[in-house]
Amino acid sequence: MFTFPLLLTIYAGFTHAFEADHLLAVSNIVSQRNKIKLAVKDGLYWGLGHTSTIFFIGILMILFKAGISERSFHYFEAAVGLMLIVLAAYRFIKFFRSKKIVVHAHGHQHENTEGEHKHLHVHVGEKQKHQHTHSLAYGVGLVHGLAGSGALIVIVMSQIKSPADGLIYLLIFGGGCIAGMVLAAGFFSIPFSKKLMQAKGLQRFLIITSSLLCLLYGSKVIYENLLA
Repeated sequence: MFTFPLLLTIYAGFTHAFEADHLLAVSNIVSQRNKIKLAVKDGLYWGLGHTSTIFFIGILMILFKAGISERSFHYFEAAVGLMLIVLAAYRFIKFFRSKKIVVHAHGHQHENTEGEHKHLHVHVGEKQKHQHTHSLAYGVGLVHGLAGSGALIVIVMSQIKSPADGLIYLLIFGGGCIAGMVLAAGFFSIPFSKKLMQAKGLQRFLIITSSLLCLLYGSKVIYENLLA
């Protein structure tokens, strides 16, 4: 019989979505959205990617009895740290590339002169691009599923005797994780919604801050798992 309480399993997955590395990654992803609906979809795809990886590793370890060393999971964690650094760099590049220089001429006439004069004006604007693909969120979720998956599956294997029950547990856990990440993505997307887009200074501050935190935390994860 399946011995893990259903609500407890969902709760464990839900709270797992709110770990620091998860929140930093999703905050960077949704910072490029101006609609909460798109950000929520990012959270959904992140959760699906995360669950896909955990379930795949679960199949290897629970059904096929594949042995994965503890050291391997340190490398998995380091891969997540590297992904956070790459994600931060990607967001920085996108942010600065979104700035464009607009050069145009204004025509006007001075007093005591004949004819119209034109003066060049330079403005720094933002390119408006609509990007609705959620493949980035899914890919980040796939990599994130590596972090902590070993400890989770060891717990499942030690508590649940039936392989089928173990895989069901992982799926329920993943469902809770998806729900948590959908909520987190929607919440973090609020500062970047259309209604708050007018506050450009605040928006720039949030984008740069979230990217810097992502960069620093990713470096910390790599250090702790490979160098410490």
